[in-house]
Amino acid sequence: MPVLECWKGETTIVLKRSMASGYAGVGNPLFVMENTRMLFGDANTTMQAVLKALRG
Repeated sequence: MPVLECWKGETTIVLKRSMASGYAGVGNPLFVMENTRMLFGDANTTMQAVLKALRG
């Protein structure tokens, strides 16, 4: 699996269903970084809504 260096970006948007920890029960430090924004919901449904809003 590739490693995405999201911490190097100006802003990172994470799509996630909830703030619950994953399968391993380990928190992800990316989720609490200053440059990270959380967008909650099903990734496909949420992105379709965002695209629809951007297109007008």
